[in-house]
This record gives sequence, C-alpha cells and structure tokens, in this order.
Amino acid sequence: MLNSTDDLESETENTDELPALELCDTASSEKISIGTPEKTGYPDSVYVTAANVFRGIRIEKSPEKALIKYGSEPLQSLPQHEDESLQRLSYELAFSTLKYQDILETILIDSYIFPSTTIPDHLSSLIIVMLYDFQDRKFQNRVITDNEESIPEVQEVENLLNSFKTKLAAALARCRIKHDALSIYQILPEEVRKQELRASTLPLYAWINTCKVSPENVFSNLKRKGYNRVKSVLHIDGKVFAVDQHCCDVLIFPSHLKSDLISTDLFKEYKLIFQDKSRSLAVHSVRALLNMDDDILMVNTGSWYTVAHMSILTSNNTTKIFVCGVQSRAKDPDLKKLFTKMGCKNIEILHETFINIESKDHRLQKVKVILLLPRCSGLGVSNPVEFILNEHEDTDLLKDHSQGGASEDKLLVLAQQQYEQLIHAMKFTKAQAVVYCTCSVYPQENEAVVKKALELQDQGIKIQPYRLSPPVLPLCSLREIHLSTDKFFRMEPSEITNGCFLSILTRERDPSETVSVKDVLARAAAKGLLDGMELGKSSKREKKKKKSKTSLAKSCTTDTNGIQMKIAEYLNRETKASANQAETLLTKPVVSQKNSTQGGVSASNTRKPQKAAASPLVSSVMKSAGSSRLSDRPTNYSRHRQEGRVIPLKPVEIMLPPVMLPSSSPQTSRSQLPTQHFYYRWVAPKTSGPGYLPTSSVYKRGEKPKENLPSTRLGHPRPWL
Repeated sequence: MLNSTDDLESETENTDELPALELCDTASSEKISIGTPEKTGYPDSVYVTAANVFRGIRIEKSPEKALIKYGSEPLQSLPQHEDESLQRLSYELAFSTLKYQDILETILIDSYIFPSTTIPDHLSSLIIVMLYDFQDRKFQNRVITDNEESIPEVQEVENLLNSFKTKLAAALARCRIKHDALSIYQILPEEVRKQELRASTLPLYAWINTCKVSPENVFSNLKRKGYNRVKSVLHIDGKVFAVDQHCCDVLIFPSHLKSDLISTDLFKEYKLIFQDKSRSLAVHSVRALLNMDDDILMVNTGSWYTVAHMSILTSNNTTKIFVCGVQSRAKDPDLKKLFTKMGCKNIEILHETFINIESKDHRLQKVKVILLLPRCSGLGVSNPVEFILNEHEDTDLLKDHSQGGASEDKLLVLAQQQYEQLIHAMKFTKAQAVVYCTCSVYPQENEAVVKKALELQDQGIKIQPYRLSPPVLPLCSLREIHLSTDKFFRMEPSEITNGCFLSILTRERDPSETVSVKDVLARAAAKGLLDGMELGKSSKREKKKKKSKTSLAKSCTTDTNGIQMKIAEYLNRETKASANQAETLLTKPVVSQKNSTQGGVSASNTRKPQKAAASPLVSSVMKSAGSSRLSDRPTNYSRHRQEGRVIPLKPVEIMLPPVMLPSSSPQTSRSQLPTQHFYYRWVAPKTSGPGYLPTSSVYKRGEKPKENLPSTRLGHPRPWL
C-alpha cells in the first residue's frame, strides 16, 4: 500500500505555479495534437493493459543505475473483451510511455515520489504509464463516466499523482529547461520524431475481396456514400479514395476516415479488408509467378488476411495454398469459419514449423512458389502499433521503434534466422521460385541475406540453382526504378506508405527442358493477359492433323515441324510434276539426266564437305520432314497435277554450292560459270496450263532476276540441290 503522510497531503497546496508551467507546455502539446479533441483520460482497464505491455517491453538498466524497480508479476486486469479500439489505446499508451521512459523516470525521482513513499514494485509500471497520461492532459483531472468499472490499483495510483501534482509539474519544467526544449517531444531522437510525423499522415490501405464483390460495385457503393475517386489522397480532408498503382485491387483512404469506413457494409461483410500494402505487394508477386496448377507454401504469414488475399487471387484455378507454423490446433475452427466468411476454399493448414517440414513432403510436391515473410526488425513501419495489431507481430517491435533503431546483436540474430529459413526454402526441389519480403530498412536483413543464400546454396546434380530475378511488380516512378536497379524491389518509408523490401529468386531454366504451350498460356492467364479467351480447346488445324497418318503426326508435334511438313509437301508435289512433264516432253538423254538427279538426295548426303554453306532450313527440312514424307508416300509419276490449282508461295533465298546447268538455247549458253555461290529464287508462275513447267532463274548477288525473259531451258527438277 502507498503511504499516506502529512507530506503527501501538503503537496496539494500552493499550486500557484501550475498555470505558468502548463503554459510552457501548451505550444508543444498543440503542435503534437493539432485537430484532436481535448484529452480526458482512459478507462481503468486501458491503464492496466498498458502497464502490463510496458512492463514486458521496457528498457532494462543495470542494477546499479536502476533507481526504480519493476515487478515481475503482471497486474490483475478485468476480463478481456474483444474491443479492438480499447486494445489499440492500450498499445499506444504503452508505446508512448516507452519512448519517454528516461524522462518520466527522471520526473518521478526529481519529484521525490519514490524516495518518500513505499510503492510496491508491481505498481511501478502502472505509475509511469499513468504519469505520461497525466502530463499529456496538462495535469488536469480525469473524466470518469458513471458506467465505467473501476480498478482499485488505478484509483490508488491516481490519488498519489494528484497529491504530487505541483512537484511533478516543476520537475517537468526543469527537464525541459535542461534540454532547452519547449516540450518533451523535442527531446526525442530525430529518427523517432520523423517516424511519428510519417505515422500521422500515413493513409489506410484496403484490398477488395473479389470473391464477394467486383471492383466496379465497390466504386459505385463508395460513390453512393459520398466518396469521390481521386489520384492521390495525400493532404485531402474530404471523403475520397484512390486506386493503388502497384496492386489494382487495393484502395487507399485518408487515415481519418477509418471509423466511418468500419461501420459500412463493405467492411462488415469482408468485402474490403484493411491491411498494410507490403503484404499485398508480396501476394501479387507470387501470383505473377504462378502457372495454372501450381501450389503455394506460405511461411510466417502473420495476419490471416494475407492468406485470404492469396487465396482470393488464385480462386480461378486449382492452386492449393499451404500455411505452415500454426502449432495450436484449437485455432482451426475459428480459422475455417473466417475463411468461409471470406469465400476462401483452397487453404490447407500445416501445424509443423517451416524448418521441421521435409523438402520431400508428399503434400508439397506440387508447390512451385514459396512466400517467405520472416520475422524482422520492422523499422520500415511508420505506425508500429497498427502493424502489431493487424499482423499479429511481437510487441518487441515497439522497443526498437522507441529508440529509433535496432541493436547490432539483435540484427545478427534476426539475419541468421532469416538466412536459415531462406536456405531451407531453396531446398525444396520441386519449387521454382521463392518470394522473400520484409519490412526492414537494414541491408543486413535484406540484400545481405539474399546474396549469402545464393552464394551458399546447395547446387545438386539434378536441380538447377537459384538466381536473382527482377521485380514482377510495375515500377511507377523514377525513384522506384532507381531503387530497383540491382533487381531488388524497395519502398522507403514515407508519408504515403511503409517501408518494404522484396526479392524474387527463381531457378535457372534447364536447357534440356522445353516449355509447353499450356504453361505459357497459363502464365499469361495468371497475369491477366488472356481475358475473354478460353484455354484447353484445340484449333481446327490441330483437329485435322489428328486425322492424318501416324507417321505424319509424329513429325508434326510442334509448330516448327508443321511448317517443315508444308515445305516438304510442296517440294514433293513439284518433284512429281517435273518428272511427269519430263517423261512426255524430253528425249531419252533428258530422261537419263532426270534419273540422275533423282538420286540427288542420297548423293547429297555423302557430299558433306560441299554442304557447309547450305542453309540450316534446307538441312532440317530434308532430315525431319522431306525424307520421312517422301518415303512414306510412294511416288506416282503417272499422276498429273490438277489444273487451275493456285498455290501461293513466298520468296525464299537458298544459298547453294556452284551448279553446272545444261544449256539448251543460245540465250543461256556460257562457257564457264564463276566460282562464287549463286542464289536461286522460286518464281510464282504467271500462267498455268497442262504443259507449263516451273522454271528457276539464276542471277548473281545484287543482280535483279530477269523474270520476263522467255526461256526454253527445262528447270532443274530439284532446285534446292
């Protein structure tokens, strides 16, 4: 119990100096809380909860320097009620007290509260928490409502602080004078003050649950409620919203509209969900890497809204999402109930920790992408209280934020944990990509971890190693382009967003493997590039190919083979037509010449040194399509080509070795041909008739072909030789 002596009672007298002290703090208080109503205090339960939170995250000092001792036992609080607003107030009060812990302890000692009273150790945290609120209210009495349930310890500490009101105010004034500051706010480190300023302007981010409502319906609903769509919500006090540039399903609202938005049906029915933008960036990066039937493994997700967002983005395919690390099975019914309300159906919970899951687990053989959200320092977050409540993070995050940075020892521990998780993720042989995302601003937790994991990864014989891939998210400003030059996606803490680091690791493609058309189309569909198109239906041309012979189907399994088949058919048809015409019009010597040229295919196979300059297209046609096609279909020289059939041809240039051509007219006679290579070009016939034969023109490099000159010379039966 607190001592009640004459000295304590006398402290309530002679309070004439209070107005002057309060005026000194007026300017600073107005600077911090512009536009906020006058503070009247908190309910008793908020003080007790804040005291318990502060006791767990306070800055511990060495025993010889610690003048105030904090007990190890928590205070007895009222039964917990699921009131998010009261919980947020408790965390904010504890965080504010933590930032001013040194100053508040100095005030308590300077005012002789601790030396002159016998205070139980377990009440020290409650005293310092209520002292911060007392000075924040300018030492005015707290307003207590009639229906508020009181707690004896809170009433006892409040009476103690009121009895020392004058000395507390004087100690606060001396502290400001010592630091030459108008308020205790200016005593804080510069980094902490910048963080508070960013938190005051940070907008709200909410993603659309497209399983329950379309974006167009959300826009119309908000418009009916008086919200106007703008490009940016920064420095706008009205009811406005904007669409995020990186994630098309994320909306941005000014922070002062949260209480109004929570009461709408959009949020009550899980059609809009508040969440930090960094989590939306992570799930959108995973979605861009998915094929149609790929599964996902999520590690350290924090908020279940992240899992739900990933499920909704993949609801149109057969993707299954595995979530590991849920050790308490008692949460399963509540989680299933939440996912059912949000329309999520493809989520499976794993109760093992990620490190304990084997890479060859039979349940994870279809997992292609792993989303890793490791525990980090979180110094990129501007409002740590909101981040802790929404993402279920540890309250230790408040300790680093209160000091403006994390210690080197803590960074080393965190970096080692992050490295171990990343290395374990890279051991899953079936996985093809890992998305690594943090909210830290320290390179030790970001670039250093990723580069170390890439350098020390296990490079097995049967699997391809990982490499760093560029961001899959759009870069919307020159600043983002500059920050992503080394293939890392970064967002620095600012007045519009929290800090974020994103890295994508993908396996190097195996050169022996080919990418199927189905995978390419599935990847394009996942990125939204095939809207309105149906997959899985074969074209008419593919249906006709299935009805052809078995040998033809084997040679036409790809688009390239199909083109080769068409070329081979044309060459076969032209060969037969030339042979038929030669039998009817030419003399016996000419026929013998034709027979000699028919063996050109086999003879050409033996003259390999002479084919060094041949085109790759010709060799591929002769090997894959021409030979098989000509051997499967017997040549019938008695058949004539159908009259009136027009075959459209494209000009093709083929570079061949020197060929000696027969001279049948004075127009084409030459004593000797030059040793340089010639080019042959097929010329589409201008007239068609029964006795017409396709001819080939010969011209030197750079010389125009003389297509209109008449010629009685018989064209070479196989001009590609």
